[in-house]
Amino acid sequence: MRKTVRNLVRAERADTTGCGERSEPGQRVERVAVLALDGVYPFELGMPSRILGAADGRYEVVTCTLDGGPVRTDADFSITVDHGPEVLRTADTVVIAAVTPAALPIGRADEVAAALAYIRPGTRIVSICTGAFVLAAAGLLDGRPATTHWHVADEFRRLFPRVDLDPDVLFVDDGDILTSAGAASGIDICLHIVRRDHGSELANKVARRCVVPPLREGGQAQFIEQPVPEPSTASTAATRDWALARLGDPLTLTDLAAHAGMSLRTFARRFNDEVGLSPGRWLIQQRLSRARHLLEASDLPVDRIAGEVGFATGASLRQHLQATIGVSPQTYRRTFQTTR
Repeated sequence: MRKTVRNLVRAERADTTGCGERSEPGQRVERVAVLALDGVYPFELGMPSRILGAADGRYEVVTCTLDGGPVRTDADFSITVDHGPEVLRTADTVVIAAVTPAALPIGRADEVAAALAYIRPGTRIVSICTGAFVLAAAGLLDGRPATTHWHVADEFRRLFPRVDLDPDVLFVDDGDILTSAGAASGIDICLHIVRRDHGSELANKVARRCVVPPLREGGQAQFIEQPVPEPSTASTAATRDWALARLGDPLTLTDLAAHAGMSLRTFARRFNDEVGLSPGRWLIQQRLSRARHLLEASDLPVDRIAGEVGFATGASLRQHLQATIGVSPQTYRRTFQTTR
């Protein structure tokens, strides 16, 4: 899935945000407005504030409802907020929080449409889990790639056949609109936003503060209900750790299977069951992740970085990076090193 790298140069605006941390003087603070609807999941609703609020004062997160009044959650309590939908017109990023499937299709359609009308052109829009139903109902996802929780994927396809739904991924970044899968994938997309805006160094710092992995492997496929393997079944986790320590080596499927002590077929099947990706795709993903970090944090030449992470040539790195995020290594480096 191609991802678009936005212009990350920000205008000046200082403010105070979550976790008691203040932005640096002259640093622009991005305002993030989270829309909570009836039936909202408290866990997902709190993700933007918790994750983005740990990003050294780079974001101010505010929460709103359709009328500024309380909303019922999926739990046994309601939530009272300080803002109505008019706050959406002041946001740089708008997040639609997830609601329980029992609340689908989303009610109060006219009020939802009126609230979304406050969003200014060019505003980044993000959905967490079933929040994608809100964007699709508004026609914002027509002809675009998107994802949502795998459990409601069939219903989503039935209601919104014009959307290019991919239920196997943790999130989709389509430039100005981002959608995430279920529950904890909201954490993944919030960390991705920090990484896209400010680079992997800050995203990794946020992940450590929140005690979550900075980048989860694979997609939703690994979480879809399937028979539980026998307790004696060997895992590929140790081999993944082994491979991560040797990304610069020309690793093959034979090498990985031999380390795991499995046949090629058994290893490939078990790897895909655990990670949601083939071993080859996973290796490319890990090499690209390491290459992006080196492009941001070092001045090594592109050919040297390619060798460090296991791509045969600089041309191979360029090809994979272009196919994955739509930019060349030089463009990626200029964008994120400037941001840092």
